[in-house]
Amino acid sequence: MARPRTFDEDAVLDAAADEFRVHGFADTSTERLCVATGVRRSSLYNAFVSKEELFVRALERYTRTTRQRQAEALEVDGSGGDRVRALVELVLNEERIAARDGHAAGCMVVHTLMSPEVRERDPRVARILDDDVERRLGAIADALRIGQSDGSVRADVDPREGALLLTTLIAGLRVTAQAGTDPEVLQRVAESGLGALLS
Repeated sequence: MARPRTFDEDAVLDAAADEFRVHGFADTSTERLCVATGVRRSSLYNAFVSKEELFVRALERYTRTTRQRQAEALEVDGSGGDRVRALVELVLNEERIAARDGHAAGCMVVHTLMSPEVRERDPRVARILDDDVERRLGAIADALRIGQSDGSVRADVDPREGALLLTTLIAGLRVTAQAGTDPEVLQRVAESGLGALLS
């Protein structure tokens, strides 16, 4: 008879995602995952079979929870422009907190998109990423349309292209933070990028 698990699966997936989002798949060792999750190697593999399977499960959870946090930012009271600013501020705040701990916050989606071999190795990864991108673009485009209705977003911005611009800005902020850029510089870069969208 199998022994019951002595760990919270969601907590393990979150801890694994925290490692993958900073170090990517290739540079996240099993040893690093064991330390981060507080789970022995044998228990980790009994529960998740392999590092690859743990990665896929962590990516599923990461995209779901990240989208939820971003959706909450995009639903703040105020104009469409306020909603877009709240989303960018969410990202900047994560980077500020991580910088105080001596590293960047990272992003599991950005790391995975920049590692096409991971996507090509498992079609589930491609499906998760494609679904995540489409959902996020749709939510941002909706906020931009609200902003165009209330005058806080430029009328000449195509909402879909504006959403793509904003996700590109966010991905760029994540990568630039990984390169060691100061959070205050990231703030100024974000303001410049928002200037292309907001009235």
